[in-house]
Amino acid sequence: MSTTGVQRQFPCTNCGANLVFEPGQNALKCPYCQTENRIAVAAEPVEEIDFRQALEQLRRAQEMRDVLTVRCSACGAESTLNTDITADCCPFCGSAIVAQAGSRKLIRPRYLLPFKITRQQAMASFRQWVDSLWFAPNDLRRLADASAVKGVYIPYWTYDCDTESWYTGARGEDYWATETYTAYENGRHVTRTRQVRKTRWYPASGRVRDSFDDILILASNSLPRSCTQRLEPWDLGNLVPYGDEYLAGFVAESYQVDLEQGFELAKPIMDETIRATIRRHIGGDHQRIDTVQTRYDQITFKHILLPLWISAYRYRDRTFRFLVNARTGEVSGQRPYSGWKIFFAVLAGLLIAGAVAFLISQR
Repeated sequence: MSTTGVQRQFPCTNCGANLVFEPGQNALKCPYCQTENRIAVAAEPVEEIDFRQALEQLRRAQEMRDVLTVRCSACGAESTLNTDITADCCPFCGSAIVAQAGSRKLIRPRYLLPFKITRQQAMASFRQWVDSLWFAPNDLRRLADASAVKGVYIPYWTYDCDTESWYTGARGEDYWATETYTAYENGRHVTRTRQVRKTRWYPASGRVRDSFDDILILASNSLPRSCTQRLEPWDLGNLVPYGDEYLAGFVAESYQVDLEQGFELAKPIMDETIRATIRRHIGGDHQRIDTVQTRYDQITFKHILLPLWISAYRYRDRTFRFLVNARTGEVSGQRPYSGWKIFFAVLAGLLIAGAVAFLISQR
């Protein structure tokens, strides 16, 4: 079974204009006459999907949908536009894009977090962030236009997993030994002793188990992972079932990291915890891990959409992005630097240091 990827429109019962989702209100609102339609949220538990069964279904093209996508030729981002829009600017890099025919099959998102932070709040955060930047070019505020802030739903995977790991390594136990050494005192050599800490190593091996819940993996290549990670944590306990109403007035990006690739990205995150568990299991004062073999069981996942306010601006042929977590207001951004400002700041620092050194030498 597949569903169309074209976004539904929700006409206002009062004036006929298209309703858009109102952040923080759980309602659709008319931008012209302010009529509101509340969104009914189904009271149902969040369901995890079996990972290996889903991979098999993907091979048979089940549980997927055909979506019309717009691909940015500058940064490669794939997103959807409203049905009445044929041209726009890419929310990820600011380049102009034009809607063209094209589709591909995708897993349907099952849940999302609705927008909570308003566009006005995101714009205020953007201006404050630009004003707070040290060594920024003088024309940055003019070029980084806050009015270009756009609301985008970003695709993520979450993974649950039980692991069983077999390891080999060594346990180090400290002990103190008395060491004799020769020192030169008062013109002659003397013998002294001191306590020295040393380590005895013993072979170690064993098996450990770990359980993981909601490992969050960005399913987009359009945004720097270093920036999106600074926006965490997300309040995943407030996920709601996916509904087209929440996307009204916003852009939704299609995932570029598929289900299997996402789990491969989750493995290094799990590995950090697994190795910490192994070190505790080895015990002693020091631990060395030589080999680890891990089996992954009971793997489940969710495909979800998370809301961001994004401002993408170009400065001297480079793209910089400013992101706002549209649930918590946490911000993260990329910025250019003024080489001249840094040069003059370093020069001023050297002059001040030289002046202080001169004054001290005159005392």
